[in-house]
Amino acid sequence: MSETAPPAQPQPPLALNIQYTKDLSFEVPNAPAIYTQLRAAPAVNITLDVQVKRIQEDQSVFEVALAIRAEGTIPPVTNGATEEKPVVVFIADLVYAGVFTLHEIPENQQEPVLLVECPRLLFPFARNILADVTRDGSFPPVLLGPIDFVGLWQSRRAQAAAAAPIANA
Repeated sequence: MSETAPPAQPQPPLALNIQYTKDLSFEVPNAPAIYTQLRAAPAVNITLDVQVKRIQEDQSVFEVALAIRAEGTIPPVTNGATEEKPVVVFIADLVYAGVFTLHEIPENQQEPVLLVECPRLLFPFARNILADVTRDGSFPPVLLGPIDFVGLWQSRRAQAAAAAPIANA
């Protein structure tokens, strides 16, 4: 009776090795006075960036990070001065990252995986952290809506293509 090893399971093309909060900052620059001025939920401006860094040259191992900044503001209290700026209520900065391994994905197909699929996997966790930290700061939780990572990737490619002729001139 001969024993044979079971056939090796094929590796998935994308593996999430670990995910983590790389950086988290929350500040209320005008505390405690801002809490007396706040009459409604602040307006929140969101900026989001996807950053990719290869961490092992000999393998296709990458760190993919979502950098999110949420800044809550309220209209200025007018005192007759002209062109007053909105009052900053809070600033939340979050960098949420994951280490991903790509298996047998051709080099020319890695960009959309790294800039679309990987952020999609990280986004729900980053969204949760941002909501929790703003709520814990005594403000309405910032609930990020769905993000079109395909659109962001295409926009990034279009910007790079537009900048390329300038760089080559």
